[in-house]
Amino acid sequence: MNASTSSPSVLARRSFLGLGLATGASLLLAACGGADVTAAGSGGNSGTLRWGWALPTSWDPVFSSAGWDVHMLSLVYAGLTRLDEQGKAVPALASAWTYAPDGTSVTFTLRPGLTFSDGTALDATAVKQSLDRGRTDPKSLVAPQLTHVKDVAAPDAGTVVLHLTQPDYQIPNLLAGKTGMIVNPRAFTADAAALATQPAGSGPFTLTSYTQNAKAVLKRNPSYWEAGSIKLENFELYPLPDAATVVAALQSGQYDVAQIPGSQVAAAKAAGLEVQVIPSLVVAVLDVNTTKAPFDNPDVVSALKYAIDRDALVKTQQFGYGEANYQPFPKGYVGYDPASADLYRYDPAKAKALLAQAGHPDGVDLTITTTSAQGLPEQLQDQLKQVGIRTTIEVVPVAQATQIVYVQHSKALFTDQFAGRDSAPQAFQVLFGEQGLMNPARTTPPELAAAVEKVSRTPLDSAEYPATLQAATALAVRTMPNVFLYSVPRILARRRSVSALPAATVVQRFEGVTAS
Repeated sequence: MNASTSSPSVLARRSFLGLGLATGASLLLAACGGADVTAAGSGGNSGTLRWGWALPTSWDPVFSSAGWDVHMLSLVYAGLTRLDEQGKAVPALASAWTYAPDGTSVTFTLRPGLTFSDGTALDATAVKQSLDRGRTDPKSLVAPQLTHVKDVAAPDAGTVVLHLTQPDYQIPNLLAGKTGMIVNPRAFTADAAALATQPAGSGPFTLTSYTQNAKAVLKRNPSYWEAGSIKLENFELYPLPDAATVVAALQSGQYDVAQIPGSQVAAAKAAGLEVQVIPSLVVAVLDVNTTKAPFDNPDVVSALKYAIDRDALVKTQQFGYGEANYQPFPKGYVGYDPASADLYRYDPAKAKALLAQAGHPDGVDLTITTTSAQGLPEQLQDQLKQVGIRTTIEVVPVAQATQIVYVQHSKALFTDQFAGRDSAPQAFQVLFGEQGLMNPARTTPPELAAAVEKVSRTPLDSAEYPATLQAATALAVRTMPNVFLYSVPRILARRRSVSALPAATVVQRFEGVTAS
């Protein structure tokens, strides 16, 4: 994400490997049928919702290169599970699941009569084929989340069994996101590449036309397993509007709902728009490469953490929306560690002392790499100067940032935002794992790896789970160099013709939403 805004379209390109799709011509898909997508539907459903948000890097969940894509992909795909508003796995395509006593297998029971949007049967064999593709495709971006899955079995049409290499009680959470979105085997066996622009799922909507980087038009899917909860007949998806014009675009009806920055909340309310501030798992962070000087000295890393006034950043960059944070999870989430609440509170004297201890009594010079010099980098530059950390701001193109920072590992300090994940160990893997994308040094302390492993082996509904997860969080923020700054809530402005949106922490959902 652009470090000085809350743009999901930019965040997406730095949350996972890959740079998205190139601009292309409008693609008219089968099932469009030439219908007027703004016309009222039938069967008691009507209305069109125009969402100014983002477009996915790919409509194929196996190759989607952005964590943020889960919001858009959830419109067209369903999984065995989904997350409720608190981030807990609940039934979706599967009506129930049970673990073996030793935790080394989990059996899912499918709802009867499921179909993909094209009418193809969605049975256990289709689920197995879809999950196996995600596990085994050499270029799969979800495969790292399924390393504990030894094989997938379909003993009968309504039963799916995941055999595991070791106990892993995170599977229901993992399968609630992109990792578990079920793709129609009929599509990927015929033309897998086409899925990038022509999704084949069983979600609440189906894509009817798509102009890359410009617009996606969707229509309600009557065969969705919970179709009765979808009140919108039509859905239009657009890239994030410009912050300076988003309120006017909402007033004019160009959008019905749009993500807005904190700077536009007052203007949106003055314009008669409804504003919802929804807690999210997004957190602003500085990614630190400890293989690069001066961060190869742990005292310099610690000095950096104490040199930042996070409360001032929230006030200026977020206009007061969000909270100073020192860890990857927000308050209220099960993984939030209360003991780490003020772990690196602003202490310029301590920062100076740590620099001196590191052999830099006269300060140190370093470079902040970012995709936009204005906003957060400038404020960080001013704060760090106060303790003797002299910085140069280096701007790299958004489209090249992932390659430069996370593939080439060539930068020491990078402004970023982490979009959260469906499973806490999955978040740990991305941030702190030896192959974690947002761990440019690619090193992990053995004790942290063991703590995360313990989280996966602890049943989600056990009394020990919260303490086990919080212990892993506490260890991570004390041993890893990532500098967490502040939480970033989802701020949505909507026209009064649209009903309130579900306040889902992880993925924005639209069950029950109406638009008149």
